[in-house]
Amino acid sequence: MAKQYHLENEVKKVKEIVAPQGEETPDEITLKTAPADFRFPTTNQTRHCFTRYIEYHRCVAAKGDDAPECEKFAKFYRSLCPSEWVDRWNEQRENGTFPGPL
Repeated sequence: MAKQYHLENEVKKVKEIVAPQGEETPDEITLKTAPADFRFPTTNQTRHCFTRYIEYHRCVAAKGDDAPECEKFAKFYRSLCPSEWVDRWNEQRENGTFPGPL
């Protein structure tokens, strides 16, 4: 019973994210992660996460913030990377101390 209640709460949270207040929510929500990438064959996805983060920011730098083709990279890194890492990398980019090639 507790697991079902927890799951129902999680579904409500996801629906709020997908469709903010006042908007209609979809009946079904499909959760996806980044597709398999032959460059990262092991179960440790740390490099995959980092690479997708860099690919997103390179795409935005080349095509602009609103470029629809960059959105897939954003979805990939957001599904692979822990939010703490992303927060730290964002701070490092702002400070000019990010270790990766952008």
